Amino acid sequence: MIMPVPALSACARMAALATALATTLALAGCASMAPPYAPPPLPVAAQYPETDPAGAHAADLAWQAYFADARLQALIAQALASNRDIRIAALRVEEARAAYGIQRAEQFPTIALGASGSRARVPGDLSVTGRPMTSAQYQTGLNVSAWELDFWGRVRSLKDSALQTLLASDEARRAVGVALVAQVANGYLGLRELDERVALARATVDSRAESLRIFTRRFEVGSISKLDLTQVETLLSQALSLSAQLEQARAMQAHALAQLVGGPVDLVPDTRRFDDASVLQPLHAGLPSALLAQRPDLVAAEHQLRAAQANIGAARAAFFPTISLTAAYGTASAELSGLFDSGSGAWNFAPRLVLPIFDAGRIRANMDLAEVRRDVAVANYEKSVQGAFREVADALSNRRWLALQVDIGKTTLAAQSERARLAKLRYDNGAAPYLEVLDAQRDLLTVEQQLVQTRRALLSSQVSLYAALGGGAPAASAASTH
Repeated sequence: MIMPVPALSACARMAALATALATTLALAGCASMAPPYAPPPLPVAAQYPETDPAGAHAADLAWQAYFADARLQALIAQALASNRDIRIAALRVEEARAAYGIQRAEQFPTIALGASGSRARVPGDLSVTGRPMTSAQYQTGLNVSAWELDFWGRVRSLKDSALQTLLASDEARRAVGVALVAQVANGYLGLRELDERVALARATVDSRAESLRIFTRRFEVGSISKLDLTQVETLLSQALSLSAQLEQARAMQAHALAQLVGGPVDLVPDTRRFDDASVLQPLHAGLPSALLAQRPDLVAAEHQLRAAQANIGAARAAFFPTISLTAAYGTASAELSGLFDSGSGAWNFAPRLVLPIFDAGRIRANMDLAEVRRDVAVANYEKSVQGAFREVADALSNRRWLALQVDIGKTTLAAQSERARLAKLRYDNGAAPYLEVLDAQRDLLTVEQQLVQTRRALLSSQVSLYAALGGGAPAASAASTH
């Protein structure tokens, strides 16, 4: 049932069959029973609770432009190329693309070229003539097998659902990219914070080790008491313990960052003070409604909602008759040599209609399932919007209050440094016990460490705001649509 007869009349019949198929294709799938899509109203306030100063829009600012530190840029680029989560997300897109291709092909007939032959012998006692008979049949041509004519849009709705799933997968890949950029940036900031704290701790260890050497000499000549010496030893021990703890934390942070990056990376300590200006750039949050287009995870949730709507259309179409077509056109002959002789043309046309009458409620239950899944998709979409709103609001609030804490920390550090200097001066002049120096230096070290932590938290809040606004999203991949 597959190869056309080379005769002119056969070609004309094939053209007529192709025209009929094209007309049927045009008529099939004209209707869609999916409910019209309307985005749910925003379940959040119209504006963020925090003041939003003027600045750049995060979605318009590529991560290469936002993060000015060259070392951080290299880490992000390597992570986007090698991170396994990004790789898995990209493969999910290809998986969804293949599934869409399969579902899209269901709209069209499958035309196959086939050939078959058979010979059979009937014994005389079973033959109507009473004599043994040998028969043969050979045929070749084109056939269409059980092609559903999509008058009610069932196949089209399933194709639309698969397309929306593909688009959602691509947006999910972009959302993974946004999260990865933020994670690498925060991991790098955490590493630089620990580098700076380790440097402070080492400088403190060196200073206190020198103090211990001087006090040991003074104790040996009898100018100070044993109590003063033990207090200096206590200060050094505390600094050594903090330095060891910070070194351990730094190693763990480096391991975590290397895993994020997805391969070996040079993470040697950097003793330079981190430049806040390389991250802290003003960002404009805009209005919550703008998030719907800026954040890939929200776009993905909307595509999932559209897919659920399309599935309702497919479920509704199941209540109507299913019309399918099986057809074949080719040549047939009792002799292989006569397969292409004049008059050997053969065809069949077998439309089929199935109307559901009783199925114990299966179609109705499938319809209910599609509607419930649509409601779940709406709830997930609203939840995603609320979560995005909170992330932006939290980042704006953190940026405001952490900036104030950094200013307070700088003032506190200046005051604590002066206190430590005066306490040392009072001790040297015999006006105060060394315990006063001990407390002042211990508090100074604590304030120095806290200020570094607060500065890093402020930088991280800016990274979080950038990610919450959809900044750093990779480009959308091209997806065929129809």
